[in-house]
Amino acid sequence: MASQNWGYDAHNGPDQWNKLFPGAKRNHQSPIDIKTKRAKHDSALKPLNISYDPATASVICNTGHSFKVQYEDKENRSVLKGGPLTGIYRLSEFHFHWGLSDDSGSEHTVDGVKHAAELHVVHWNADKYSSSADASRHPDGWAILGAFVKIGDANPKLQKVLDALDSIKTRGKQAPFANFDPSTLLPGSQDYWTYHGSQTYPPLLECVTWIIFKEPITLSSQQLAKFRSLLCSAEREKACPILTNHRPPQLLKGREVKASFH
Repeated sequence: MASQNWGYDAHNGPDQWNKLFPGAKRNHQSPIDIKTKRAKHDSALKPLNISYDPATASVICNTGHSFKVQYEDKENRSVLKGGPLTGIYRLSEFHFHWGLSDDSGSEHTVDGVKHAAELHVVHWNADKYSSSADASRHPDGWAILGAFVKIGDANPKLQKVLDALDSIKTRGKQAPFANFDPSTLLPGSQDYWTYHGSQTYPPLLECVTWIIFKEPITLSSQQLAKFRSLLCSAEREKACPILTNHRPPQLLKGREVKASFH
């Protein structure tokens, strides 16, 4: 199996990744189960400073594992600062993880409890590195905002994204995607947990400062079903929907989880 052929099925899924990607065996892997009683409040954690320019939105694409909305920003117009971070982290993309059912798709868990899905907004350290790829080789390279998704009322702020999925049905497809501010998808409360970890998909590099919001956001069951209608197959291949794309929690291995709230 070639390394690019990883996926989420039994033969190429998370249980097999450690055969292909050395990073899977290291000590700072993500996601994790956040044990709320062990998370320590840290008064030194600053409020988050999230400032995105919707005009930096560029394309939406089907990666074969999920979809992502990518941002092109050469002037630090869409950035994340504050919180546990030192310096400026530039927005690069956002994507979602989901599961087979409406209660099984988040990657992180809280006291063992899963949510329906999870939103990841990805940034890279533009103060120290020249690109997202360059930053991914360093422990302080990336910062990812994570928001849990629960099933409830339809989320009108996501409708523009959902409408665009029809144009990227199959793996490798992409379409222009302009004027979208992902901060509109984030929860109202900025209470968060933070810890050091990794990408949750190959190559699983341990470059991520994770910032996980305590308060979930809401999607309807029908909106989540639209995610599962995307295909991991390419055009003219037998249709194969992306029914699940989440990695199970990994061992904490001595890491500390800090909380911005009591």
